[in-house]
Amino acid sequence: MSARPRAAWPLVAVFTAGYLAAYLLPTVVGRLSAGLGLTPAEAGLVGSTLLLSSATAGFTLASRVERHGPRRLARLGLLLAITGYGAAALTTLIPLVVAGAIVGGLGSGTATAVAAAGIAAQRDPHRASTLGLLSVSATAGALYLTIPHLGGGHATPLAAIAVVAALSWPATRWLPGAYGSGRPVETAGAAPGVRLPHRRSGTVLAATMLCWSLAQNALWGVSGRIGLTQAGLSEVTVGMVFAAGLGAGLLGVLGAGALGARLGRAVPIGAGTAIIALCIVASSSARGLVSFASGEILWNVFYPVVLSYLIGLSASLDPHGRWAVLAGSASSLGVACGPLTGSLLSQYAGYAGMGYVLCALLLLIAAPLSAVAVHTSGRPLVPGSIRRRGGTPAAVVAGRGLASAALLPQIGVPEQEIAEIPIASRARRRRKVLAS
Repeated sequence: MSARPRAAWPLVAVFTAGYLAAYLLPTVVGRLSAGLGLTPAEAGLVGSTLLLSSATAGFTLASRVERHGPRRLARLGLLLAITGYGAAALTTLIPLVVAGAIVGGLGSGTATAVAAAGIAAQRDPHRASTLGLLSVSATAGALYLTIPHLGGGHATPLAAIAVVAALSWPATRWLPGAYGSGRPVETAGAAPGVRLPHRRSGTVLAATMLCWSLAQNALWGVSGRIGLTQAGLSEVTVGMVFAAGLGAGLLGVLGAGALGARLGRAVPIGAGTAIIALCIVASSSARGLVSFASGEILWNVFYPVVLSYLIGLSASLDPHGRWAVLAGSASSLGVACGPLTGSLLSQYAGYAGMGYVLCALLLLIAAPLSAVAVHTSGRPLVPGSIRRRGGTPAAVVAGRGLASAALLPQIGVPEQEIAEIPIASRARRRRKVLAS
């Protein structure tokens, strides 16, 4: 990438447009069922198809964002989202609605791939991903509060996604432009042909993120039924709990941004995943308002926190964003399979049994997630740890005092490699001259 850092807000706008469909999936599926007469299983299948389409676009574009240009791909993705979701909102013919959802999903996946690659190239990927999650959470929360007052039918949530994509279009002006001669015009340091680094760690991260997202959305897909049937709450009360959960999620995102890298990545990811596992047990076993609301709200607090660190971790594996796109697409697969998994588990094991299974899955994958974070974070750099070939600390070479301290890297910065520069001595140069 270029030495001059680019503003993060265009990426945040594109990120919001790409992620919004997954955040609004419950209301999209519910409106498809109520507005078009589809069964819950059929409506869920349409939602899963949308997310699978999005994941397919992400896998396809994982290593092609730099080659084709972020601005061009972002505009293509937003155009597909506007066209697909808009067409699905304007018709009641089920085949056309499904086709529109597929096209819109391709657009969402394309926009998400561009945003993930750009976030990975930022100087602080965690901060950029936190801003993106804050934006999409706020947008989804506002839509969850607004959509019920705009009438029934399937058109409203789909049209809302299309409108957000259209509003994000002007932000693409500030993205890097088209490439020429096979090389980026505005990202001279990019190297699309470079071998994918950290293959083992990236593969483990992508596989565990698939399972992680599957567990989250398995609960999310049946949370409404848990509140209505097992906890005995009214639909209005369940909606209020969900709204409170989204508000708590905003606080979680703000907390993640404030925490930053103070604890590294392994502790927030590992401990946060364990806490989420306990929240899932509490929510799935709820028999009343207090237990149901506590589980759902606490879950929504920690979910975006852990997700922001996972996005930052995947971005750190490859500065060109390929692992960020691949891990994000794997997460989309988990999101797509989550509702079906939750329905099957709750049908055969009950809601409480489903919660225990998902809890065990999350506790099982917490270890490899933390291990990847530890393995790829690098050894902490303390003052004086950079040494010359003879073993003299850099602080001694630079001199003592405040001036030399300012030259030292901060504690916690990964150790930098030292390039050796061959220097010919005066006697060696003299021998070469005499020999010639």
